[in-house]
Amino acid sequence: MTSVFDIKSRFPVLDDALMQARLARPGANARVIIDTDTANEIDDQYALAWALLSPGRLRLEGVTAVPFSFQHHRDNLIRSVQILRNGGPKNAVEETFMGGLGGWAERIIKTGRKAEDVRFVNPTEGAELSYQEILRVFDKCGVPSEGKVFRGAPTYLSDLDKPIDSPSVQFIINQARKRDDGPLYILAMGALTNIASALLLAPDIIDNIVVVWTASFPSYAPFCNLPSLNLVQDRLASQLLFECGVPHVYLPGYHVGAQLKISHPEMEKFVKGKGAIGDYLWHLYTNNPLHEMFAITEPETKTWVIWDIINVAWLFDEKYVSTHLTRAPILNDDLYWEHDEDRHRMLEAFDLNRDAIFEDLYRALSTAP
Repeated sequence: MTSVFDIKSRFPVLDDALMQARLARPGANARVIIDTDTANEIDDQYALAWALLSPGRLRLEGVTAVPFSFQHHRDNLIRSVQILRNGGPKNAVEETFMGGLGGWAERIIKTGRKAEDVRFVNPTEGAELSYQEILRVFDKCGVPSEGKVFRGAPTYLSDLDKPIDSPSVQFIINQARKRDDGPLYILAMGALTNIASALLLAPDIIDNIVVVWTASFPSYAPFCNLPSLNLVQDRLASQLLFECGVPHVYLPGYHVGAQLKISHPEMEKFVKGKGAIGDYLWHLYTNNPLHEMFAITEPETKTWVIWDIINVAWLFDEKYVSTHLTRAPILNDDLYWEHDEDRHRMLEAFDLNRDAIFEDLYRALSTAP
C-alpha cells in the first residue's frame, strides 16, 4: 500500500505565484461546494443555512454529503466508565487513558446510564443521514435542491490506491475542471474522504481548487490531534490534505472555531421565529442529539459551539477570520504536528471576530421565508 508520505509524486507541484494567488482572498461571487457531515450534530445546519440565505455573496454549485461516526469512542468510553466505577485510575496508564473521555464517562455514571447503551451510527448510516439533512435544510430555507445535493462516500479511505468514488466525488471533479470561472472553493466541514478521493482520482484538479477545512488544533500546538472528529475519522484523508500540496486554508477548531459559542437566550431572541429555518435551528438547539449522546444535563444553562460557520465566515469577509501564511505541517501517524521549512505554503486562522460573525448570520436569518 502506498504511504501517504510518498504521495507528492502523484500530484502537480504548484509554483509559489500560483499558490499565493489561490490563498489570496476569494473574488466576488466565488464558486463554492460545501462538503459536510450535516447530521453529526447541529453546527453544519447553521453554516449551510447562512450560505443558502446569501445567494449574492457566493455561487453555491452544490453540497456534498460526508460520512460520520462517533463509533471510534465506543470501546474507550466503556473502559473509562469501568475505571471510574472501580474507584478511578490506579496508575499512569489509566490516568492518561481517562484524560480524553473522563468527563463523558463521569456524566454517564451521574445520569445512571450504561456506556454500552450509547447509540453510535456507523459511517454508512452517517453519510445517508447527512444527505437527508442537507435536503431538509434546503427545504427549510425555501431553496430548490434539485441537482444541488450529492451522496458521498459510505465509508472512510483505507488505501490511497483505492479512492472511494461516489456522486459527490464526481461532482467535485467536474466542477474543479471548469477553469473559465476561477477556482473552486470547497468548504470542508467534516471528514475529508470525498475531497481526498477526488484528488486521488483526478490529480489534475489540484491547481484549481482551494480546500477550506476546519478541524483540530492550530499547527503550532504541541498537542495530539486525536480529539478532533473531523480529523480522526479519516486519518489517511487528513494526512493526504497536508501532503499533496493542494491550496489549503486551515481553520483550527480548538482555540479558534471554539469561540463560536451561542447561548439559549441568543437563540430565542435572534434565531427562533426567523422563518422555517430559524424554527428548525431552534429545534435542533433545544433537542441537540449530542446532549443525549454525551449525557449533558440542564442544556438551557450551557452554550454550544457552532463550529462550522467559520468556513462561511472566512469566505464572506476578511475581517471575520484572522489568518497568516505559514508552512503546511506534517501530520504524523500518531496525529501530532511536525514541521519542515521546505514544505509548501498554507493559510491558517489564528483568531476570529465572534460577535461580527453571529451578527451577520442573524441578518441572513432575518431574510428567511
